[in-house]
Amino acid sequence: MKKIYLLPFLLLLFSMGAIAQPVPPAEVTDTTAIPKPVVAITHHSIVIGGKPVNYTATAGTLILNNEKGEPIADFGFVAYTKEGVSDLSTRPVLFGYNGGPGSSSLWLHMGALGPRRVAVNDLSAPTPPPYKVEDNHNSILDVTDIVMIDPIGTGFSHAIGKANNKDFWGVDQDLRSISNFIKAYITEYDRWNSPKYLLGESYGTMRSAGVVNYLQERLGIAVNGVILVSSVLDLRQLTFGPGDDISYVMYLPTYAATAYFHHKLPNQPANLPAFLEEVTNYAKGAYTTALMLGDKIDAATKNAVAEKLAAYTGLSKDYLLKANLRVTEPQFTQELLRNQHLTVGRLDSRFTGINQNLLAENAKFDPQSTAITPAYTATFLNYLYSELKVNKTMYYHISAYNAEGFKWDWQRKGGLWGEGVYPPSTAPDLANAMSKNPNLKVLVYNGYYDLATPFFGTEYTMDHLGLEPAIQKNIIMKYFDAGHMMYVHPASLVTFKKDIVDFINNTNP
Repeated sequence: MKKIYLLPFLLLLFSMGAIAQPVPPAEVTDTTAIPKPVVAITHHSIVIGGKPVNYTATAGTLILNNEKGEPIADFGFVAYTKEGVSDLSTRPVLFGYNGGPGSSSLWLHMGALGPRRVAVNDLSAPTPPPYKVEDNHNSILDVTDIVMIDPIGTGFSHAIGKANNKDFWGVDQDLRSISNFIKAYITEYDRWNSPKYLLGESYGTMRSAGVVNYLQERLGIAVNGVILVSSVLDLRQLTFGPGDDISYVMYLPTYAATAYFHHKLPNQPANLPAFLEEVTNYAKGAYTTALMLGDKIDAATKNAVAEKLAAYTGLSKDYLLKANLRVTEPQFTQELLRNQHLTVGRLDSRFTGINQNLLAENAKFDPQSTAITPAYTATFLNYLYSELKVNKTMYYHISAYNAEGFKWDWQRKGGLWGEGVYPPSTAPDLANAMSKNPNLKVLVYNGYYDLATPFFGTEYTMDHLGLEPAIQKNIIMKYFDAGHMMYVHPASLVTFKKDIVDFINNTNP
């Protein structure tokens, strides 16, 4: 029986860290110890596009109340707002977060969006300190204010009052709390009439698809645009479930891109996009047809498909036949460069690391995550406490995976998606929001070398939202010669910023 690969998917795709073994959940927070919001406010200046931008950084917490007015969470955030803006209705505000679920927002914060970023060399191996922080001249702060949100259990965010952290750990619970934080923020900081944008990465895209619908349907808050970075809205595509062939089809073009990058193809194509279009068409057609035959596939067809897959993936025909034409992502990352004693990255398959067990079936770690995590962690925490002047007694949680009792509730509870749907999807949420708000635009970023959220899976999702043609045109697809965190690639970071600026300018009346 085949294994379901959702767990390793979560371990490597979202967390950027290790998952601790579950322990009994913490007791309910003492209701007599309701904290007050604490913020550190500092003033800075940066040059972006040749022009100085003076801005205020506000780092700390905001108290979130439930519908009864009872405090339930101390929500952590870092906001950057341009100074000298007299009419806030003319100044957009963007809410950003990473994924996990269980990751803080430091990756987008220090890699792409914030005015300061960690200086790391693309494709470099892990390096020891000291690390360098530098001005991010590709920050989007010149066109929009930025609010980086840390979900409950990450950053400074935690449950208070009668609530418990576990009350926020689930698909529906999370999108509800993030939506209510956004409402609380725009109320506290007078941004109700500002143009609003959501930007999420990885699981953060799944969150955004639900949040934009929740804001619109439940809270009466319209959003100008949603930016999906390395998107997954339907987890079924990533689980490699028994008897379910969709994951194998979705991953094939990214396997091909990875083999192309590492020069493992029998005949190296001259043009990557043209090659990937060819592979995608094969995945949609002959490969899908062959897999649908299941055990009824004849030997001649199976042999022909194995030969084609070998030409596209760099894996041997013999290996593909043994795999019954179905290679999971952990198997692929372990097998492609096995003879070179290397494993390829999952978040970014351009990265490689030492294969510690040449007999292992599946890759056991992600070289890209290993390469950048120490630099991002050390640089961000030093920046938070030194430049943003946050009180050092405030403990910042990089992820929730070491939090007591952390366990995610993956089932949707009702509404558009029915009862207890698993694997979950927020694609219906996005479709509903777009259909009811025809002005809503969506910008989607895809990395060719992203084995965590493959680009063909995103294309498939966007093509199956059931939208009217006029609304389907509101989806803009962009592609990068990089992986899941495309902004670690210098050339991609420049394009990352430019496309967002164009998107905001075109969706801001």
